[in-house]
Amino acid sequence: MNLISASIHRPIAVIAVVILVVMFGWVALQRIPIQLAPDVRQPVIIVNTSWPGASPLEVEREVVNRQEEVLKGIEGVRKIESRARTGRSDITLEFAPGQNMDRALLLVANRLDRVTGYPEEADEPTLRTSGTDDNPIAWFVLRRQAGNDRDLLTYGDFLEDIVQERIERIPGISGVNIFGETEREMRIIVDPEQLAKFRLTVSDVVERLRAENASISGGDVEEGKRAYIVRTEGDFTSPDQVLSVVLRSDAEQEDGRIGRITLRDVAQVELGYKEAQALPHRFDERAMAFNMTREQGANVLTVMDEVHRVVADLAEGPLNRVGLIVESVFDETLYVNSAISLVQQNIVVGGFLAALILMLFLRSWRPTLVVSLAIPVSVVGSFVAMAALGRSLNVISLAGIAFAVGMVVDAAIVVLENIFRLRQEGYSHAEAARLGASQVWPAVLVSSLTTVVVFIPILVMELEAGQLFRDIAVAISVSVLLSLLVSVTVIPALANRLLVSSRAESKSPLQIPVVDRFAQSFVTFWQNFTRIIVRSNLRAIVVVGAITLASGTFTAIFAPKLDYLPTGNRNFVFGFVNVPPGYNLDTVTDITERIANRTRNLWAPETGPESEASEPPKFQRFIRVPFAGRAFVGGTSVDP
Repeated sequence: MNLISASIHRPIAVIAVVILVVMFGWVALQRIPIQLAPDVRQPVIIVNTSWPGASPLEVEREVVNRQEEVLKGIEGVRKIESRARTGRSDITLEFAPGQNMDRALLLVANRLDRVTGYPEEADEPTLRTSGTDDNPIAWFVLRRQAGNDRDLLTYGDFLEDIVQERIERIPGISGVNIFGETEREMRIIVDPEQLAKFRLTVSDVVERLRAENASISGGDVEEGKRAYIVRTEGDFTSPDQVLSVVLRSDAEQEDGRIGRITLRDVAQVELGYKEAQALPHRFDERAMAFNMTREQGANVLTVMDEVHRVVADLAEGPLNRVGLIVESVFDETLYVNSAISLVQQNIVVGGFLAALILMLFLRSWRPTLVVSLAIPVSVVGSFVAMAALGRSLNVISLAGIAFAVGMVVDAAIVVLENIFRLRQEGYSHAEAARLGASQVWPAVLVSSLTTVVVFIPILVMELEAGQLFRDIAVAISVSVLLSLLVSVTVIPALANRLLVSSRAESKSPLQIPVVDRFAQSFVTFWQNFTRIIVRSNLRAIVVVGAITLASGTFTAIFAPKLDYLPTGNRNFVFGFVNVPPGYNLDTVTDITERIANRTRNLWAPETGPESEASEPPKFQRFIRVPFAGRAFVGGTSVDP
């Protein structure tokens, strides 16, 4: 084979290529996004519409029914599920696997534009897709400093204009969600008696306010070389402007006087804050909370480093000036670093153990070194393919690399063993390297291809399982293919230079008495056992049947339970509270207070040696966020 001969005669070129592959792999490793799990995009679009204060029946009648009417005919939709809650609605559209979700989003948005006549208090519907990147990567709470008696509801504008705006500018952050804040509003309190006195109705007041609170464009005016845009600014900015709105003008026929009835005559206006939609608590203290989500493909470690830097700047600057303290409740990078470090350690330990096993069998450091070089070259080279294919570095892809550590040496061992055999028969270094690789090349190729072919269905599968295991398929397939190239290029080139006379080493191999005696006993036992079995067909059938039955029984008894992904040992607990429809914010808050009372012994333990000796781990952070109709509770424990 020309490639094998070229590698043997040009070892410097082979070494140069190996160094380049390792260098490019190292560079790619620095650029591959790091996250906990692969990005899994479900063919689902969720339409959220908020209507504060509306009952579930009103939300269904005025919002959900209208949206379903225009959405039910969209191409590719398999199922539509809708849910009307107090103050909001959710419509979930499930599409067929393989659907172009960008096009589906556009179709859904265009259909929703056809819906008219939403209630005035209802917000515009928002669209989002479902995927693993929708999960928050961090949670923070905001509480007041000692001596700060300012109402937390008054911090809404500050949080949106300063905190949310600063964090959303971080590259890789897709959105920031704030809980417990509220917006300012202008409240108009109408006196019914005064309305009746002037023969006015609430509809008259609403109509006049809507007409006055508007900015109208008047076109443009050209004067010489200049063009001026004419615009009437009529938006209300203060309560006095609202009070001065004229509701009706009556002209007296006798003296021509004009009587004007303003809003000041029939109502009071005050500037306040909207009713809170959520009431977060840190332990028993009223607080605010916010989280953030990352963009798809963003490196969660890099993003969170920048988030912590920005939050620290905010804590020392703007937040400190307004009397707020920020605390971190949950940080996904802590678990990501722990999980990835564990898998990386397994890869290193697995590679070391593989080299140790090779040493025990080959009994020479030279062939062991030659075969062991296939591990780093194949593994590091696979990072180049992962970066080129847009994959991420996560526990799934690293698990694939860990599996591949033991597989990449298979082809190298087969090639080296054949070269070693030819050296024992008296062939020269170069001839043994060339013939040894050429003779087993077809077998090595078929062996590698059978491994790679197994993962082809996963690579082309568009279902959620295909997206989840695609990283492990890419990691193993690329590593095995690279090991194939290494076995027919690097191994012959190194074997030609590093292997000494086989006769010299065979006369005085490395002796390990304990291992040698165990190996000899093991071989003798299985030789005798096999000889006894093959002498009788009935005996062979009985043994095979017994082994099959034992394997099936063992699998049925000790089979692990099915799960989507293991939760892992995270120092964070998070739970949702579903309540009956119609529960208001105060009722849900009472429920979360009962949950807090039940867990109070975990974060406010009684003093005394007996309680300290028997008590479970304590909560270092504990938050509860009640909404109208739902709630969630979470916390982290003190590191033991």
